[in-house]
Amino acid sequence: MMANPIQQPVREILRRTRGASGGPITRLMSPSDLGELIKPFVFLDLFDFDGKDAPMSMEHGWHPHSGIATVTVVFDGAIRYAETTGSSGVLPAGSVEWMRAGNGVWHTGAPEPVRVKGFQLWVALPPELENAPNASHYVMPEEVPVEGPARVILGAYGRSKSPIAGPPMTYLAVSLKAGERWSYHPPNGHDVAWIAVQDGALRASSRIPSGELAIFEPSEASIDLVAEGNTSFVLGSAAKHPHNLVLGNYSVHTSMEALRTADQEIRRIGQRLVAEGKRSYALREYGNARAGRSLPPADR
Repeated sequence: MMANPIQQPVREILRRTRGASGGPITRLMSPSDLGELIKPFVFLDLFDFDGKDAPMSMEHGWHPHSGIATVTVVFDGAIRYAETTGSSGVLPAGSVEWMRAGNGVWHTGAPEPVRVKGFQLWVALPPELENAPNASHYVMPEEVPVEGPARVILGAYGRSKSPIAGPPMTYLAVSLKAGERWSYHPPNGHDVAWIAVQDGALRASSRIPSGELAIFEPSEASIDLVAEGNTSFVLGSAAKHPHNLVLGNYSVHTSMEALRTADQEIRRIGQRLVAEGKRSYALREYGNARAGRSLPPADR
């Protein structure tokens, strides 16, 4: 009698959400909710601008960050950006923004007047980087490594490695054709994993439709996927961030001391922006005499 083949365990989905929508932006995860489950990944927005509304004002979008890196992946269309570092430009489809806020930086952005789709992720930085000087890296489409159906946004996958110098983690943008099968094998030590689907749907241990974030149970096991229709999604994996999430306004740190240090720098830059004549909701709070007031949490 032949022995039964050994069945590989299926990695189950622990939590799933469709987030909260506010017009063209859906907040799938915030630092105060699901971010605790899958830190260092602490925030995720899915955006889909149809290009029909009046153009957004770059000048009214200024807001600060500290203690995190923002990672924007553009699937369709293009996004304009500017930072207080002096960096500015346009991110076309297929490009990636990595902005390590460190001890504090302000930035703004707006979609071009066409259909614009993609994701913005926040990564909680480790203590040695959360108050370090800020740094940004804008990767054009032809510079993003491709490994099979995956574009390597952060970390390494297969023989490909992202040009972005980030903390140890993997972040992929994947496109599968209808019926295509694909398996993700996490690196050793990566016990956190999640997927967010932009278009199409995936079958894993259960179905993941478009617009949904699925968080897998803590494990280093593989994730097996089948595409239902042409499907695009992002996938992240990492070793769990071992530090507390201390939340500020647009900021995530590991201690109150680190948050206070960065807040001083954010206010200093904000006052400079106000002196230059710039105006935004965040600047009303940070850049004038009312700056001592508390702001809504970062996830609101």
